Amino acid sequence: MTQVTRFTGDAKPYGGGDPYADYRAAEVPFDHLADLADRRLGAGVIAASDEFFAERENLLVPERPVFDPEHFGHKGKVMDGWETRRRRGTGADSPHPVDADHDWALIRLGAPGVIRGIVVDTAHFRGNYPQSVSVEATTAPLSASPEELLAPSTRWTEVVARTPVGGHAANAFEVDTERRFTHLRLNQHPDGGIARLRVYGEVVPDPEWLAVLGTFDVVALENGGTAEDASDRFYSPPVNTILPGRSRKMDDGWETRRRRDKAHDWVRYRLTEHAEIRAVEIDTGCYKGNSAGWAALHGLDAASNPDEWFEILPRTRLQPDTVHRFVVAAPAATHVRLDIFPDGGVARLRLYGSLTETGATRLRERAARL
Repeated sequence: MTQVTRFTGDAKPYGGGDPYADYRAAEVPFDHLADLADRRLGAGVIAASDEFFAERENLLVPERPVFDPEHFGHKGKVMDGWETRRRRGTGADSPHPVDADHDWALIRLGAPGVIRGIVVDTAHFRGNYPQSVSVEATTAPLSASPEELLAPSTRWTEVVARTPVGGHAANAFEVDTERRFTHLRLNQHPDGGIARLRVYGEVVPDPEWLAVLGTFDVVALENGGTAEDASDRFYSPPVNTILPGRSRKMDDGWETRRRRDKAHDWVRYRLTEHAEIRAVEIDTGCYKGNSAGWAALHGLDAASNPDEWFEILPRTRLQPDTVHRFVVAAPAATHVRLDIFPDGGVARLRLYGSLTETGATRLRERAARL
């Protein structure tokens, strides 16, 4: 574990105006990766030791935390995060909590995978944040109950050692444990409030489950697909195009700025593994006056021909706010590139197909190593 940011101590009390004006954050080397704890992937906070002031579910809300200085409830200030009551000692002679006292929350990742970085965000918790945090991880069935996860037989691996953190800050940690995990235990010592938890990493799907499915979406994030690079991320990130479900609003897809040149925008994806694509779905849902005008799709087999892109779908007219479906026949690929002309928005990309024997073998071998 490496602490990327070193924010410690209280933030100043809120003095009015923009509550993010004095928020402490820094660039991190892993935030381009998928958030394995994204609620939209099926992640959840399934239990917590205490949530007296603010509910544990707030930890995984996709939007950034909000702060309303005038919002109070019957338990006090209403905060957009997970906040526990103040811990106390055993009596008048020992009023302070002991070093081992702490609160915890159990998180089921939306997609199992290798964790590369964690952000413990204490936004708006200025004097009521934890003194330090730690994070443990384990591998269990996705449907494991809190009782099963907390049983003595469950083996937990420390991925973030107990580390002091700062209030009203994005506290970031690099993780170097090469293991596939399904659940986390977020600990705050001894108590306090955490606004958001982000768990960045690489999805590693269950190869046996995909083998049973046979045909599936080989670019979907939950199946191990990745948006590796894009020409433009101005309005929203390209990873949105491979999230589950249909988009609900414009910023739930991928939208580029308006081009004023003669070029075009694109996204490059890495598939689950070496796969044959038989059907393509391009959805411009919620993009009405700003959808992409045309789209084309090209494939690449990085193992055999790393420099030779081939056509899967020729340049094709798109309609606003519409699901477009195409049956295709193309060589097997490890990567695809979606080109849009000249710019605009695409909500979702689905590529239905099957892993080749080579791809299935490589996926099984990788999962076994982890």
